[in-house]
Amino acid sequence: MIRSELIQKIADENPHLYQRDVEKIVNTIFNEITDALAQGNRVELRGFGAFSVKKRDGRIGRNPRTGESVAVEEKHVPFFKTGKLLRDRLNGQ
Repeated sequence: MIRSELIQKIADENPHLYQRDVEKIVNTIFNEITDALAQGNRVELRGFGAFSVKKRDGRIGRNPRTGESVAVEEKHVPFFKTGKLLRDRLNGQ
């Protein structure tokens, strides 16, 4: 599901809300999650999962085309861990 499909589904299920308002709500939620992760915070949505940021140390990589060694800088990457309710639902329990 993509963002526009999510917005449309929420708007369809809530006919008392305008689609533009639903779009603002969804965008605000995503922006708040993004801002919290950018600050290094953890975002937990009970029953769904938790977003966090993990640090990957710098390392020496290899260019697959030339075989040359390349220094890869340290970086921070988003990480998602599913919640128990979501895991159970995916596994049919």
